Amino acid sequence: MPVERDLAAQLESAALTAPAVTVTGPRQSGKTTLCRAVFADHPYVSLEAPDVRSFAVDDPRTFLARFPRGAVIDEVQRAPDLPSYLQGLIDADPTPGQWILTGSQNFSLAESVNQSLAGRTAVHHLLPLSRGEAIRFPHHPEGLDETLVTGSYPRIYNLGLDPSEWIRSYIATYIERDVRTLRNVGDLSSFGRFLELCAGRTAQLANLSALAGDCGISQPTAKAWLSILEASFVVFLLRPLHTNLRKRLVKMPKLHFYDTGLVCHLLGIRTAEQLHSHPLRGPIFETWVVSEINKQRTHQGLRRGLSFYRDRSGTEVDLVIEQPERLTLIETKSAATPSTSFLTTARRVKTQFGDQRQCNLTAVYGGDHHQNRSEGRLVPWAQLHSIQPEDH
Repeated sequence: MPVERDLAAQLESAALTAPAVTVTGPRQSGKTTLCRAVFADHPYVSLEAPDVRSFAVDDPRTFLARFPRGAVIDEVQRAPDLPSYLQGLIDADPTPGQWILTGSQNFSLAESVNQSLAGRTAVHHLLPLSRGEAIRFPHHPEGLDETLVTGSYPRIYNLGLDPSEWIRSYIATYIERDVRTLRNVGDLSSFGRFLELCAGRTAQLANLSALAGDCGISQPTAKAWLSILEASFVVFLLRPLHTNLRKRLVKMPKLHFYDTGLVCHLLGIRTAEQLHSHPLRGPIFETWVVSEINKQRTHQGLRRGLSFYRDRSGTEVDLVIEQPERLTLIETKSAATPSTSFLTTARRVKTQFGDQRQCNLTAVYGGDHHQNRSEGRLVPWAQLHSIQPEDH
């Protein structure tokens, strides 16, 4: 059975004021299930079916006339001109919450929605399951390594599927189907290699020159392909902190995946036992923590405020949460035994701000016990979801 998603409350609220609500996110993140549950009284139509898509493309006015009180329209990017026709209907009848649009391809969807429905639709992103959502399923991973390898796509949890087999099919479908429609990639085998190289660099600086060289492609091609991975919600770029400190900070973003199960599969990691001794376990754990907080905030309607700190000497804090009155500096440590040393770097960075900003220090680690230390707090990985976004 599907479980309640954290984004549901945001969608319900948006539908009270906006004539249309647009939900984007990666394929298989649960957009259809969520929208059909939240807007159960709306008719539902999917543009995945060729005959339905042909109807919407060839005769959009008649197609939309079938839904005089609105509808949930799934995969709306497959009829790129449809939002232009919706604009006229919404202007004639701006009743809130009539039209619910979903789509997986952020390039085409964003372009058509922004051009036609600006000011008429509330846009929200549904990412894969957060830990807080995953544990609502009857069967979910208990241990850290199993959690990282399983990943966070709802279908794996809902149907009790083997993560490795499902992710293998997911990657094949993504490359062979979705990538073709996003941009003119050309060499799909090289793109697959590029995706694997990105997995090996998760939680590292997104060095396009190095990626291009290792993959045997040009730097502009690497930049375009990375944009494809961003637009299809496979990866996200964490921006460096911008401050008025005298320290010289790096300007290059860090690369993170939304789903660690996907990272593990691309790296050839199939079991929790393999991950436990893998040299990239630390970066994979860092990506999990950063993506968890990203998911929590996104599903609460909080879009911005995440960055990382790294100066030219290599001093780095994995995640910085920026709020008007304070900064929260977060370190990630995959070790299971708690230690005050987890906060050492964050404490050093805190001194750089002096009295400019209040800084709270947090270390998320691979153990089981929450501890408040004089310098900050140590938060076990399995309790990260219980901390509200505003408390980060």
